[in-house]
Amino acid sequence: MALSRYYRTQLLNNGRSLGTSQTANLIRKAVETNAITFRTTMLKESQRLDILAGEMYGDGRYWWVLAAASGIGWSLQAPPGTRIVVPDLDDLTFLVT
Repeated sequence: MALSRYYRTQLLNNGRSLGTSQTANLIRKAVETNAITFRTTMLKESQRLDILAGEMYGDGRYWWVLAAASGIGWSLQAPPGTRIVVPDLDDLTFLVT
């Protein structure tokens, strides 16, 4: 049996939602319309999104939430000085089912 490429992705909404492209699009749209609470930070030299997610959320597997909210795509790395949007994870639960 083949594994999904998302099988290691941290779950949202009490374990019912994966970090898929559909979820990423919902997160980005929610940021653009101010439908969720978020803050921003700038990426520092040699800082990766998984490290930042670990600092912000206590779990580096939420890197994809930062990437989605910031419009980066599906990548752990971005150039220093990139504006990173850090959504409140509690606000994301209504987005995904």
